[in-house]
Order: sequence, then structure tokens, then C-alpha cells
Amino acid sequence: MSVNVLFAAQSDAWPKYEAPLRREIAADGIKAHLDTDIPADQVDYIVYAPNSDLQDFAPYTRAKAVLNLWAGVEAIVGNPTLHLPLARMVDPALTQGMIEWVTGHILRLHLGMDAHITAAPGTWEPVPPPLAFDTRVTILGLGELGAACATALASFGFDVAGWSRTPKEIDGITCFSGPDGLDAALERSDFCVLLLPSTAQTENTLNARTLALMPKGACVLNPGRGPLIDDDALLAALDTDQIGHATLDVFRIEPLPKDHPFWTHPKVTITPHVAAETRAAYSAKTIAENIRRGEAGEPFLHLVDRRAGY
Repeated sequence: MSVNVLFAAQSDAWPKYEAPLRREIAADGIKAHLDTDIPADQVDYIVYAPNSDLQDFAPYTRAKAVLNLWAGVEAIVGNPTLHLPLARMVDPALTQGMIEWVTGHILRLHLGMDAHITAAPGTWEPVPPPLAFDTRVTILGLGELGAACATALASFGFDVAGWSRTPKEIDGITCFSGPDGLDAALERSDFCVLLLPSTAQTENTLNARTLALMPKGACVLNPGRGPLIDDDALLAALDTDQIGHATLDVFRIEPLPKDHPFWTHPKVTITPHVAAETRAAYSAKTIAENIRRGEAGEPFLHLVDRRAGY
């Protein structure tokens, strides 16, 4: 028996995903009709990007699941017509990309690389950088990506802690949780990395009050979601040297408007939402595995908790 798999995303995504999805679904022993146009009442699975034109899920009465192509689900999780299980994207390449971005930018700031890169010719100031042993990093958000980054940084010798809404345990990582735990985590953050989901509860996690808790001169890295930071509060903290540097990959409006003060601030580094990209060759494996599980009657991987919003 064949299953019908609807690919619902922007048109430029289909050429990237068609061949990998066909290959991986077939490799899992599933006969599938994969297309961008299938009658709603005949669809078994929806491979989905939240910027798709598909916003009304009510007609998809036969479908077994919506399989998201993105790690973030904030643009779909609250859809009132969504009556199906929703799985977010987790794949090794996305995780590896985030680890590389986070460790790379922390090491750049930790080692003071910019001072040597931009120094005038002939400058010879042999000031040794600090050691990772003496540098405290805190990851806000201990999901798949946050836990992986925390473990990677700990392997370099950094003193790593993490914070999550509910208690978690990760070998070698000091774990905080809850409102009081957030304050304690920030107070020991020479570097603070934001990898929280975007929800009503996480908006402006870093604001004037919480930024003031961090050690003077601390660095902020945000590869998570733009609304996690109060932009005005961050700019004020940078201007008073409370925050020494901010490396930002995500923003409330994207692309970041050309007149936004982040562009010209001397203590801000901008990357254009590239920290963790979904790559078709890898994410197709996750999609195919969930289709296999659905057909075998096994639990889907990476299901979203609708109440929590992620």
C-alpha cells in the first residue's frame, strides 16, 4: 500500500527536498506518492514549513501527522485548525551547525581574536588570553540544541551551566531551573547563550533587570529566537559596558532592517540567521523515519507539547 505525502512549503524548497525525501522514504521500505499537490482528503502525512500557504488543516481528515521542516514551531503550534500530531525538526546536521556556531563565536570572544585581526601593523602586545577553566558559560535552554552546545563547550574546559523552565540533568553541567534558577544562572554568566523556544513566557528573557544581573562586561550570544531579548535594554547595557559584546543571529524582524542600531553598534556582531540551517540531505532522514514510525504504529519522534509551545 502506498502512502500520500504532501510537501507544503515555499516553492523554492521543493527542488532541494524532492530527491532526498524520495530517496530516504524509499530506503525505509515505504512506497510513497510524494507531491506538492494532493487532495486534502487523500493526504497521509504533511511535510511542512510554517511559511507555507497551507494554514487550514481542517480538511486533512486522513492525515496522521504534520512533520515540520524547521526546529522552531512558534508559527504553527497555536494554529486553531491543527488537529494532528506535530513533530518538530531535529537532525544531526542542524545540531552540529549550532554547536559550531556557538563554540566558534565564544572562542573568538574568549581569545580576543578581534584585537589581533584588526591591530595596526607592528603592534606587539603579548597579553595572554584567559583559560576556559576560568570562564563561565551559561546556556539558557537545555533542549536538544542547548544540551549539545553545553556538552561541547564543557569539552573545551569551560565552566558550563544551563537553565531550563523545568529541572534537567546533564552530566558535567550545572543545571538551574525555574525563576530563581534563572537569576542564579545569569549571575555566573561570563557568556550567556540563548537557545530557548519563542513563547509568551520566554519573550524578553533578557531585559533591563536580567541583563543587570550578569557580571559587568559579559557577552551575549543569541542564535535562538529574536524575541528572547529586549533590543532597547540590550543596547542600553552595551552603551554602559554592562554587556561587553553581543553576537546576534536572530531578530524580531528578518532581514534586520538596515536602519536598526545593531548594524552600526561597535559592540554588536550580526550573522544573518545562519547558526543552524536545516539541510535537506539530513532532515529528510528525520522525516522518513517519522513516516516509517507512523506506518508501523510506533510513537513519532520529536512531538511538540502544544501546551508548552515547543
